Order: sequence, then structure tokens, then C-alpha cells
Amino acid sequence: MIEAEGLTKRYGAKTAVDGLSFVVRPGIVTGFLGPNGAGKSTTMRLILGLDAPTAGSVTVNGSRYARLRAPLREVGALLEARSVHTGRSARNHLRALAATTGVPTKRVDDLLEMVGLADVAHKWVRGFSLGMHQRLGVAAALLGDPHTLVLDEPVNGLDPEGIRWIRGLLRSLAAEGRTVFLSSHLMSEMAQTAEQVIIVGKGRLIADLPVADVINRASGSTVEVRTPQADELRGLLADRRIAVTPIAADRLAVNGVSSSDIGLIALENRIHLVELTPVLASLEEAFMDLTRDAVEFGGATHPALEGTPR
Repeated sequence: MIEAEGLTKRYGAKTAVDGLSFVVRPGIVTGFLGPNGAGKSTTMRLILGLDAPTAGSVTVNGSRYARLRAPLREVGALLEARSVHTGRSARNHLRALAATTGVPTKRVDDLLEMVGLADVAHKWVRGFSLGMHQRLGVAAALLGDPHTLVLDEPVNGLDPEGIRWIRGLLRSLAAEGRTVFLSSHLMSEMAQTAEQVIIVGKGRLIADLPVADVINRASGSTVEVRTPQADELRGLLADRRIAVTPIAADRLAVNGVSSSDIGLIALENRIHLVELTPVLASLEEAFMDLTRDAVEFGGATHPALEGTPR
């Protein structure tokens, strides 16, 4: 479990993290989201004792990271995939880390196999792609079989197979009761991996909610209806001053009423319904809506793109 209480970090006049309080619980994957400059990486560095907080505190399993007797056995971290001695092989890199905590060599070999690097275990890291660096970083994070994982952009540079692999890995680790805390800019991937998200902007907490709740809050009250009697239903809804937009000959977008209300109106008027589908926002849309006022570095829309359909 990771617990932050009033966590604050200032660099001169710049406040990178501003009074953050949250709890990352075991048993689920918790995503950490925010625009560039929101304070995500700084927060992760504070968790791992790489920076000292200006105010507040953060603990892992009840202790500050610096006080953990065997950090690699309690917390696995991946903050920068390329922070590896390029003159070592993948196997020797892990063996050097293992030696600091008494992890057996067999564990090193097992992890290289698990992350898909067994065939290149004896090759120098300097020739690795970003995706291979990420796999090696995940192996290093898992080296001490820790209960807590802190991962910054672990899917960056991975191909689709690698992304799918790490998604399954993280979910399986959480299912074992571990604490899994990861950041990513890939919203579609986060939606498939995380169950809870902590969203920050300009160093402050914006939301700490289940992914489903974040999406539901951002979703409007639009229901897509499919019926062979679309014109008839449209007239009935319009008579009740319900906003209706035709989508196709047999499809309507209905705003402001629930699926059950539409179904009841259709039933009372003997209208056959084929489909009633609430239209939900994506996690990306929800994120953009929540962080609209917290973007520190934003670009202007190119004139040629204005009015372009999405």
C-alpha cells in the first residue's frame, strides 16, 4: 500500500506537487494520469525516496522508502528504462542488482525468460531497442518479488504484443494481492489495464475514482436507439420535448432521458426496439474534460484542422 498525505514538493518558486493525498491499495491496478508537467514523475520520485518532500509525507507499507530494510524485496520500480550500464549484458545487469539483495541467479534467468529476453540475455544492453529496455526494466522491478510496483510509462516503446503482455502481467500481479501503481499517456491502454485512476493537474489532485466512475461522470445522457419505426418514435419523443437526432433510417440519438424511459414510451405505443445503447465517453474524453483547466503545456489548433470532423 502507498499512502501520501499532504505531499508537496517545491523547486525554488516552482511547485511541482501541491498537497497531494491519496492511497494506492493492493489487489488492483491503479493508474496515475495527468498532463505533461502535472507532477506525476516527481510524485513517483518522492515515493521512492529519490527526492525529499518539501512538506507532507509518503509511505510504502507504512514506512518511508529510505527506512525499508530490503527495498528491492518490497518495492519494484521502473522510472527510466534506459538507465542501465550499456557495457553490461542484460543478464549481468540483473545479476548485479540481485547481488545487492541476495537474489539467486535462477531468479534472474527465470525473469529473463518471463519478459522475453532469454535469447538476448548475453548481449550488451547498448544494442537494445526501447521496447527491449522496457522489458529489462520490468524484469529489474520484479527481481526481488516485491509486493509493491511503481512503474512510469512501462508500455512506452512496446509493440502491440508487448503491450498486451504487460497488461496481462500487471493485472495478474494485482490479482495476487500486490499493489500496482503505473502511469501512462495511452488512455485506451489504461482503460483496459487499471481499475482505479488517480488524476492530477498542476501538482494537485483532480480525481481518485474507479475507471468506470470517471467515464460515467464524463458521459452525457445520450442513448442510441435502433428501431424499424424510427420516424414514429421520433415524433412521440418530440411531442414530449425530448431532443432527438436522426443518425440513420433506423437509428436515433436521444438526449436527456434514460434507456428505461425510452423503452417504456416504446412499449406503451407498440414500437419495436432492436437496440437501446447508452453512449459512454472514453477514458481519454473523460481525462481531457477533467484536466481542461490543468494543462500547463498546450498547443494551439492548426487553422487547417478547425472544423475537421473527429
